[in-house]
Amino acid sequence: MKKPNLAILGATGAVGAEFITLIEERNFPYENLKLLASARSAGTELTVNGKTYVVEEAKPESFDGIDIALFAGGSISKTLAPEAAKRGYNHHEPWLKTIA
Repeated sequence: MKKPNLAILGATGAVGAEFITLIEERNFPYENLKLLASARSAGTELTVNGKTYVVEEAKPESFDGIDIALFAGGSISKTLAPEAAKRGYNHHEPWLKTIA
């Protein structure tokens, strides 16, 4: 079964850190993880499940290929949430049934 591609927008903030903690504590399955933030926080390194990720600047195209996006709030989330929704997700993925 394919695991979802996951993105966290606002990964460097308090809510993003909580999302990361929950993903680790609950062993949330994902194929790929993309950590996103504003341009100011881009380049920050964060460790999730023992792997180091470089936070990317959030742009509309950041959500291409993403199945699940978690938004930590803030103005950037308000701006980019509609873009993420336009890119959508595949409602027919088998992993969706396991988390729905």
